[in-house]
Amino acid sequence: MRDQVNGQSGKQYTLSQSIPYVGVGLHTGKKVSMVIQPNPEATGIYFMRSDVPRGQGLVLARWYNVVDTYLSTVLGNEYGVTVSTVEHLLAALHGCGIDHAIIRIDGPEVPIMDGSAEPFVSTLTQTGIVPVAAQRNGIWIFKPVEVREGDRFAILVPSARPRMTVSIDFPDTMVGTQALSVDINQAVFMKEIAPARTFGFNDQLEALRRRGFAKGGTLRNAVLVDGDRVANREGLRYADEFVRHKVLDCIGDLSLAGGPILGDYYAHKPGHNLNIALVNKLFAQREKWSYVSIDDMESLQRSRWTRHLEERSRTPVRSAYSLPRSGNRLRG
Repeated sequence: MRDQVNGQSGKQYTLSQSIPYVGVGLHTGKKVSMVIQPNPEATGIYFMRSDVPRGQGLVLARWYNVVDTYLSTVLGNEYGVTVSTVEHLLAALHGCGIDHAIIRIDGPEVPIMDGSAEPFVSTLTQTGIVPVAAQRNGIWIFKPVEVREGDRFAILVPSARPRMTVSIDFPDTMVGTQALSVDINQAVFMKEIAPARTFGFNDQLEALRRRGFAKGGTLRNAVLVDGDRVANREGLRYADEFVRHKVLDCIGDLSLAGGPILGDYYAHKPGHNLNIALVNKLFAQREKWSYVSIDDMESLQRSRWTRHLEERSRTPVRSAYSLPRSGNRLRG
């Protein structure tokens, strides 16, 4: 996240060199090798399946290529080739300010690593990034966009300071109700969001595996909730690690918009399906947003009109959605 809005520059970036990874897929349980390579051509973030027929393995990481959202975000192409569980890696790339990369992978699922984005972030920051010949544009929200499904919702509203506010509710479990409101910038992402691990419930595990999911899940790559306790010997990385991981998922899903979203995101009980529905609605309602260069966004943030619009747009959202008393607020 290197634009001048919240610490980034107006340039676009790719990696300085390739990074290899080896791991297993959370759901397939299959061993997979993956290499993230620079893409100096500035054509976006692509997955390239090396285990399929030549010419059929290219999958662009964009919202319109999402083919499934059950338990993970799955991308696909016109040949039916898919790559699943992309959200943690995409969040890491977005959080490290990487706009362009080619991800070569020899299987159908991104390795889960330790269940968080931290292993990706650690290697990406050590490797470093280089600018490409392209200007970074953001998606400036100036009218609210929202999707609802029962008591669940996700909303984008105008804001001069991008922020995420997320709440989750797992009644009758130790997770309970958790909420987090956090500024979206690189420092906060790396310290407070990237290390949060995916989680699951012991009483659902057998049924998921019968359906072909969670075959690669272990206590080394996921937090397992067993009744009123966490089964992992090391415990939690944060007291509210569960909602932090939901924020991580949301960052990864929203990155499929193809550029930073310059607005506030509010969500109650979000999931991959709700996030992708929100991005679809965003692009369907073209009158509610505009592309703007990150450099130009600085002047927009200083304008009285933008601040006035932000105040007006936030009022009805906050009356309909309030954080639980236990909610945390982080600022970078």
